[in-house]
Amino acid sequence: MNKSEIHEGLSLNEKRLLVALNDSKLPIRLHGLQDFLIHELDGAASWLSLKGLIEMDVITSEVIFLADRNILIEGLPERRALNAIKAAGNSMDLSELAEKLPNGEDKIAIGWLKRKGLADISKEGDRKFICLTEEGRSAASGKRMPDEEFLNRLPISKEDADPSLLRDLKGRQGIIGEEITKERRVSSVTELGKEIIAMGIELREEVSGLTVEMLQSGKWKDIEFRKYDVQTFAPAVAPAKKHPLSRLADEIRNIFVQMGFTEIDEEYVQPAFWNMDVLFTPQDHPARDLQDTFYLEDPASIRIDDEKLVKKVKDIHETGGGTGSAGWGGKWSREKAEQALLRTHTTVNTIKHISKNPNPPVKVFSLSRIFRNESIDSTHLPEFTQIEGIILDEKGDFDMLVSVVKGFYAKMGFDKVRIRPAYFPYTEPSLEVEVFFNGKWMELGGAGIFRPEVVAPFGVKYPVLAWGFGFERLAMLKWNIRDIRDLYVSDMDLLKKNTIF
Repeated sequence: MNKSEIHEGLSLNEKRLLVALNDSKLPIRLHGLQDFLIHELDGAASWLSLKGLIEMDVITSEVIFLADRNILIEGLPERRALNAIKAAGNSMDLSELAEKLPNGEDKIAIGWLKRKGLADISKEGDRKFICLTEEGRSAASGKRMPDEEFLNRLPISKEDADPSLLRDLKGRQGIIGEEITKERRVSSVTELGKEIIAMGIELREEVSGLTVEMLQSGKWKDIEFRKYDVQTFAPAVAPAKKHPLSRLADEIRNIFVQMGFTEIDEEYVQPAFWNMDVLFTPQDHPARDLQDTFYLEDPASIRIDDEKLVKKVKDIHETGGGTGSAGWGGKWSREKAEQALLRTHTTVNTIKHISKNPNPPVKVFSLSRIFRNESIDSTHLPEFTQIEGIILDEKGDFDMLVSVVKGFYAKMGFDKVRIRPAYFPYTEPSLEVEVFFNGKWMELGGAGIFRPEVVAPFGVKYPVLAWGFGFERLAMLKWNIRDIRDLYVSDMDLLKKNTIF
């Protein structure tokens, strides 16, 4: 932009400020300029600075302010005591002063009066009196005390405050406060600014937009319209938008709903019975250890009231319970099964749903929090989100499961998906899902068909296809994030730069 364009593009407020600065002794505090509203100053100064016409800096200072404005109306405790003692003839019984200044304020007042040399204590028999000194009588007659003068000057810069008065008043809780203030200052008009001024500045009212009244009356012919520069700098606007993880969760929900699924969820706190035993996880499995699971102290256990279901699960663990399995052997412990914990997977949601809906068709999913006693690092968190789903269908089989899994990831934008064999305690057959990303295969979750030992207690007669995918790991792949912790850091700059869709 050349000088002529800059000169023509100046707004009225920019012109006024530039002229005022040219006539002022610099540097000058911006808000010290007269005849300007604060918003006019801030806006005009910012534009002049961006256009290179002035140079600005920021002055930081500590300001002492009055925190309790009532103190100017009611007065300090010693001022009220002075007034009361003067009215009593410059001497007053301490018990009478206590009535005038209740709630212990009489003791505060006496302490400060003695400290300031305004009063002394005298004794006559069993009675104690407070008597004003000559200086006290002068103060009682209307002479302000130094701290009162100080309070009436507030707010002031800390540099201008008497250190001893400041120290005393800071010791009196709630009367004064301190804050850091920042004020912009114009340090100079640049050479370019001086050249623009030399080109001549005419202060004329201008209009930034047409109105119906201007058009109808014909006034538009005589009005000075402000020139606009479409290439000038404008601050970036950050519209309100959802967090990227919230948008990804919505996308996942929409995919499952379009595929005919219904969302479900359960409580975070569960007994080990639903989290592990029902899923045929042996009671000596390493996943039950404190190293992997968060057990609760209150409540330490959750009672399972369905005795028939407890017996069926117990029999399956010990002998297979007529499912054709040998079970895990040994003695099943109800006490272990009733231990309270934070759920370690969302399969709790789906197996509970199956227990209430054992007949096909069933198509449900959950997208919810789970908790594992993991050390925090670039790929692990103790609290994260799992994508879980099941299909109970008369014609359900392994091919249907693979088709659903591949279909989901295809909708998420992954063209290459492969399946490989795996082992999970409560599914058989079991599989792991991998997607091809950035030149290599990445594991994203597991799936399988629930074993008979899992579904038999609920009378389920048809295959139950199940899967569990990592939500955060999926997000890391989509956005090429290397550290899982970055997903939950409140980085406002990163969120502002994130696309809306």
